Amino acid sequence: MRRAAVSVGFIPLVDAAPLIVAQEMGFTAEEGISLDLRRAPSWSSLRDMLCFGQVDAAHMLSTLPVAAAMGLGGVNTQIDAVSVLSVNGNVIGVNKDLEHRLRRNGYPFDFGDARAAGRALLQASVNPLRIGVPFPFSMHAELVHYWLSSVDKQADADLQIKTIPPALMAEAIASGEVDAFCVGEPWGSRTVEKGVGALLLPGTAIWSFAPEKVLAVRRDWAETESSLLNRLIRAVWRAGRWLAQDGSNILTAELLSRKEYLDLSPEIIDRALTGRLVISGTGEERETKRFVEFAHGAATFPWRSQAEWIGHHLARRTGRDETAARIAARSVYRSDIYRAALEGSGADLPGASAKLEGALERDTPVASGGGQVILCRDQFFDGRVFEPWPDNRT
Repeated sequence: MRRAAVSVGFIPLVDAAPLIVAQEMGFTAEEGISLDLRRAPSWSSLRDMLCFGQVDAAHMLSTLPVAAAMGLGGVNTQIDAVSVLSVNGNVIGVNKDLEHRLRRNGYPFDFGDARAAGRALLQASVNPLRIGVPFPFSMHAELVHYWLSSVDKQADADLQIKTIPPALMAEAIASGEVDAFCVGEPWGSRTVEKGVGALLLPGTAIWSFAPEKVLAVRRDWAETESSLLNRLIRAVWRAGRWLAQDGSNILTAELLSRKEYLDLSPEIIDRALTGRLVISGTGEERETKRFVEFAHGAATFPWRSQAEWIGHHLARRTGRDETAARIAARSVYRSDIYRAALEGSGADLPGASAKLEGALERDTPVASGGGQVILCRDQFFDGRVFEPWPDNRT
């Protein structure tokens, strides 16, 4: 039987795994579809591919649909996040010069204490810090600003953010274009492998359960192709569950390493999948629980509260009206579409579509249809809690 083709754009990152696995492991075939996976060189090019109809769906930054809804970045197309593809998965790293200064100052590179790391980094920096991120409106940028503004407001105000495609981050560090970076794996590990950088922190040290990538579609396509979209959401959801199983990392790393996907060694890719990262040229290793998550803790649910957090911080950073930003943000995280797609699939979904962000000190059971949803610890490093609007507010 001929399967309906769905074109999907992606950036070569470990967190594109749900899409690649959905196609390669047959989850799309079970839904009667086939994915035409198209690799893009940068987030701006992938955004344009989606907006101009060159692809039906995209592996997308969790912040981008919100930024587009707020009118940031010159995007007029309505983009909806219909599922979260991945939580966490970023690393913060420094060039060799900063690494040496940090070590001379006695910093232990413990890979866990964000406040201590921020203070040590700012103390070791000679000039206003230049940090590379993959896109101006990204979780990478939001985590960096949130982190450094909590440590030193003036240092954050002086911070120079530079946009660098993920695959070029090692080159930017090596050339001296930036002093530090926040990027998704495996591109942080590549700076270590090339001998030009060291890893300072995982993104989880700043926000322990941050939505990183989403499955994004144009709103008009979602409305006209609802059957295709539902099948795509279900296939990716099943792929995420498979990825969360013990032992899936070995085959996943092999799949992602292929030339058409990440075109890197499976060993480097496996570091992110297991959370066991090599942080320096001397071979030091650090292990991070839930370094990247594809299923546990309702990871794929598009929480309106997470969208609101993004809108709130984008508004503060860009001088936009916060109320309008939060309304716009809520409108593009489509928990309604996600719920409809997974109806009858056996998925146990949270009873609410918004929650306090940063309030969970430990994994916690919550109300759900089947009574089995356990949300993961989601604290911010500074202990703040973000309160969204009630579900019945616009």
